[in-house]
Formats: sequence, C-alpha cells, structure tokens
Amino acid sequence: MKIAILGAGESGVGAALLAKAKGLEVFVSDMGQIKEQYKAKLATAAIPFEEGKHTEERILEATELIKSPGIPDKAPIIQKVIQQGIPVISEIEFAGRYTDAKFICITGTNGKTTSTLLTYHLLKNAGLNVGLAGNIGESLAEKVIEDKYEYYVVELSSFQLDNMYEFRAHIAVLTNITPDHLDRYEYSMEKYAASKLRIARNMSNSDYFIYNADDHTINHALDAATISGTKVPFTLQGKAEAAVTIEEQHIKISIPSYEGSVDTSKSSLIGKHNQYNTMAAVAVAKLLKVSDKDIAQALETFRNAEHRLQEVGVAREVTYINDSKATNVEAVWYALEGIKQPIIWIAGGVDKGNDYSSLVDLAREKVKVLVCLGKDNEKLKQAFGRVVPIIAETTSIEYAVRLSRSLATPGDVVLLSPACASFDLFKNYEHRGQRFKEAVEKIVLKK
Repeated sequence: MKIAILGAGESGVGAALLAKAKGLEVFVSDMGQIKEQYKAKLATAAIPFEEGKHTEERILEATELIKSPGIPDKAPIIQKVIQQGIPVISEIEFAGRYTDAKFICITGTNGKTTSTLLTYHLLKNAGLNVGLAGNIGESLAEKVIEDKYEYYVVELSSFQLDNMYEFRAHIAVLTNITPDHLDRYEYSMEKYAASKLRIARNMSNSDYFIYNADDHTINHALDAATISGTKVPFTLQGKAEAAVTIEEQHIKISIPSYEGSVDTSKSSLIGKHNQYNTMAAVAVAKLLKVSDKDIAQALETFRNAEHRLQEVGVAREVTYINDSKATNVEAVWYALEGIKQPIIWIAGGVDKGNDYSSLVDLAREKVKVLVCLGKDNEKLKQAFGRVVPIIAETTSIEYAVRLSRSLATPGDVVLLSPACASFDLFKNYEHRGQRFKEAVEKIVLKK
C-alpha cells in the first residue's frame, strides 16, 4: 500500500509514524509550513514530506489518503483524489485497524473536552489501563504504535467522524448538538447532526451509546438513525426513558450492570452543562464497573482543561475565570447560567453569525458590566445595550482586566467567556486565554 497524508500536524504525523511502523510506503504533504517538532519526527523516521505545496502526481499515486480533519472535502486536491477513486480516511479510522483495545469515544458541539478529560480521569484513577487521544491534542495513531493500553478515551470532532467508516466504539458519548461549523455541512443542521451520530456506527448490542436525552436535535436525529448499541440516555429534565439522572448532588444510574447512585457533592465543576458532562462520564465509569467510592474520590480531584471555566485567581474577594474556549453562544449560556455571583463579563471577537437572544435574560439577571473585547463590537452592544448597566469596549485584554478590577466589588466574578472566535486580536482561543491569565496575574494578583 502507498499512503499519502495531507496535513502534518499532530494527527497527520501520528498517522505517518504508524504507517511507517507497519511497513507501509508513506508520503506527507502540507500546503502550509510544518512545525519544527513535527519535521523532526518525520526526519527521524525517514518519512518523505513536503511543505508549502501539494505535488499532485505523488499524492495521486496513493492507494489510500489520510487527511487532516481541518481540510474540507471540497478542497480541490481532495476532489481530485475522490475522482481518482482513492479512499479518503481519517487518522482515527487508520489507527483503529492496528489495535484490539476498546474505544470510549466522545463527541458533541460543547462539553466534549471536559467530558473526555473527566472520563479519562475517572478511569485512570480507578486503575484501568487507559490512554487519552484524539481532538484533545494527542494522536491516537502514534499511541497505537506501542499499543500498551486496554482502553482509549478519544475525543472526536465532527470533522474526524466524517472520514471514519469501519471504526467501532465500544462506548460512545454524544453530549449535545447545537449550530457550529455549519459551513462544512452546507448550512444544514441535519447533515451536521448526522455527522455527530457517526460516532455510533458499527456498534453491536454489546456496545453502549450514551446521549443527552434533553437535546432536541439529538432526539430528532435519532428518529432517522439506526443505532445497534444499547442506548443509555441521560437527563436533567426528568425524561422518563433516561437511565441516568441527577437528584440532590447524586447521580442515579439504571443500567444492566448497575443500579444505584453516586455522590458528586465534592466535584469542583460548576454549572448545568457540567452536570451533563458529569452524568456522561460517570455513566461510562459505571459501565466499566468502576466503584462508587473511586468515582467520588476522582470527582473531588479533577481539574478541568485550561481555558474552560478555569479559575485563574482570587483577589479582594473577586474571582477571575478564564472561559476562553467558549467560542459560541451555547457555551457562554452555560457559563452565565452556572455562575451564581454578579458577573463582569468580557466577551467579543470574530462573530460567527451569533444570535445572542438566548443570553439576554441571563445577562439582565447577572451581568453588571459587559466589556467588549474585539475590533467590531456593534452586535454585542446592540444585543445587550438595554439590559446591562455598563458597557465598555477595548482591543486590549490588559485594559479589559484593569477595567474589570476597578469596577468589581467583593463577591463578583470577572468572566472571560467570549462567544466569538479569537482571530481578530489573538492567534487562537488558547492565546487569548493565556493573555487573560497573564493580565490577571500581572494586574490583579501582584498588586
């Protein structure tokens, strides 16, 4: 076999290393510049690569192509590959061929990273032989080279799911489906939802599909889907068919291998969305027979990912929270809903066609100041000008933090939760979150 790989980031290089390890002929091509760390890996493994171009003749010689999730199918080079009848797959699909480990796969528009990290933490804390991979930032293919784990917890984006065909999850989790990345799906929610449901492909009745029964889009999509795995719905709204519910800080579970409740009172996660994430993760743990005691202990020690409702400091009884990963309205709704104190809200950036109407009531109830951080803030000002007492705008995150500190009173929360992409002022949401943390440390905590 000749394997061509488009994209030399984490997933592409991981796939290249696995292909090389399995004795396949492999060539890597990236239209952009390849990071030095990845060049070094390719060079060490003697894998030929190119950057800044795609040599079509060489790519079209392949018997199979593995593409980066970030490359859309409508890209000209992908169209030519498809026209030649060359199969196009994802790194995850490729990696799945070379291991007998069981996969716990997690997707959703929001919450998938937290659910993935929490699930991994619960299983690892209980002593299971488990690895972490996928959209979280670690190549599954590269980990499969050594293949030392019995289980892998894998975060999957819709883009990764689109090019998966034979891959099978033993346990699949779908946290929610809300509008996002619709430009990749012809602006169709039905097509986007169908992409998410690919996580349950190829299941048998010995596998499990854990999903949010309160999500209308999921329920609608399930009406048209055939899922062979055993369904494990979870709910906060008391849906009668649900197998997982929450009652007074206890998660109640009714599944074939377990009937009972798990204490979540020591968990540091806040907000309704994190109750959903916790239900999903605990359901996975119970399906894998983790004890109630081990789950309760792990919930107490879990710390969320950077830039996701991350407390970065407290000064003068004011708490500063970095939620830079909240790049859409739904994620911000969960942040505002989950915080009970008065909020100074820092938001803005590159608007993705946002409809802010769902946030208006929460802003009226909880937000005392809105600091618009972006080059174009008109849409935010129009949406919240009549409900938030004070609105300011800036293109400086340092000024945003300084202003927030000056307007905060004891008991307030200063929340960076942008609802927008970061590319007008920052490299990405991580850069934005890091700059916020640095500003808090410099302006607030050292004063």
